[in-house]
Parts: sequence; structure tokens; C-alpha cells
Amino acid sequence: MAKIHPLATVHPGAKLSDSVEVGPYAFIDDNVEIGEGCKIYPHATIFEYVRIGKDCNVFPGAVVGAVPQDLKFDGEITHVEIGDRVNIRECATINRGTKASGKGVTRIGSDTLIMSYVHVAHDCSVGNHCILVSYVGLAGETDVDDWAIIGGGTKVHQFSHIGTHAMVGGASAVNKDVPPYALCGRSPLVFAGVNLVGLRRRGFESDTIRNIKDIYDMIYYQGFNFSDALDRVEAGFSPSPEKEIILNFIRGSKRGIVRAAENEDHRNIDI
Repeated sequence: MAKIHPLATVHPGAKLSDSVEVGPYAFIDDNVEIGEGCKIYPHATIFEYVRIGKDCNVFPGAVVGAVPQDLKFDGEITHVEIGDRVNIRECATINRGTKASGKGVTRIGSDTLIMSYVHVAHDCSVGNHCILVSYVGLAGETDVDDWAIIGGGTKVHQFSHIGTHAMVGGASAVNKDVPPYALCGRSPLVFAGVNLVGLRRRGFESDTIRNIKDIYDMIYYQGFNFSDALDRVEAGFSPSPEKEIILNFIRGSKRGIVRAAENEDHRNIDI
């Protein structure tokens, strides 16, 4: 049986696994499912239609599953889905989806860290192994792919897409898509090279990293427009998973990808 502090409020319709711990003054609403090994700390709030996986922590002041801050929301049933081993730190907020988006669900993948005061708006999708540093704000329907890191205080425009293994510097304003493996920052946001440190930490081979860098040199620094550059990457580089991920991401971008800094050596941009 779940260990629920007598000063906590848990709706009888909530489904808590036996190993869940709920601290004093926490609030858990109806239609909530919480998996094994989770800890809901004092003063955390989990509203309706939230499903949380295993071994997650929801820290004091966090609010998960509040109705979306979207004028199109009309009281419909929508959801928040959170994977396994997710840490939701103090005062972070994760809103439910909206039917108007066609999704109706906000998702957080497994092994992801949502730091203090982060806001994840309606219908966002955050992948596995991501880190959203304190005070990040994701506007509605933003997609963040696996292993991406977003620096503290960064604000992300609605409908934006941040690619896998990308790193966005702190206090940035993201209004274009950030391609996979990229390092981006500044205001306005610019491409600052490949996320070398992150890729090395995650075990990417030197040859693979060099190939990624060469692809982006072709895309950004050889004087071609993006369409021509992608055609040259398609024809001139050997097949690899990284090549396909980059090509598919850029060709599928709806907002367009971030531009390179002008009149600077791209290898020495400080973000």
C-alpha cells in the first residue's frame, strides 16, 4: 500500500502503486496514475489526467497537469504522460494538452530532468535523457528530441523543434528550429558549431563527430542555400544514421532552422 502522509490529499480515484510515497500537503487529484518507486514531495500538486511512470520524483511546489494556458482550451479531457526516472524539480509546471492541437497530450520522456521553475506548455513533447535547466520556458507544441539540453532562462517559441543531442546556451531566445547535434546560443539565436563536448561524453566516435561537423560545414559555410546544401550532403556523404537524422530534420522543419552568425569565425563563437 502506498505510503501517504496523513496531511496529504489524495483523491480516492487516483491509482498509486504500493511503493509510492506522498509527503505532507501534497495534492493528487482523480484520474491520476503513479508508478512504482515514485516520490511526491510536500506541497507538490498533480491534477487530473496525469500518468507518471516508475521511479519519478515530483518536488515541492511543482504542478503537473494543470489545464493549459491556451484560449482554445474548452474544458475537454486531455492528458500529461511522464516516463520513468523523471525528476520534476521545485515549482516546475507541466500543463495538459489541448484537442485543438490535434494531440491532446503533453509528454515527457524517461530519464529526463526538469529543473526548478521550468514551464512545459500544452502539447509539448520532450524526449528521453533531456535536461531543461531552471527557468526554461517551452511554449505550446514545442518538440524537444532525445538527449537535448536547454540552458537556463531560455525561452522557446511555440511550434519550435530542438533536435537530438543539441545544446542551446542559457538565456537564449529560440524562434527557429535547432538542428540535431548543434550548439546554438546568443540573442538572436545563431548556430555556433557542433555540440562536441556533449557528443564525446555520450560516446560518439571521433570519425562520427568529424562527419557531423563536415556535414554542417557544407550546410552553413560553403555559400549554398539550404536546399542546395542538403542536395550536396545527400550526394557527397556516405550513408550514416547521423546524416539521415540531419537531412530529415532540416527537410521537415516547419519554422526553418537557425542561421549561422555573420562575419565571424564560426569556430570561435562564445555562447
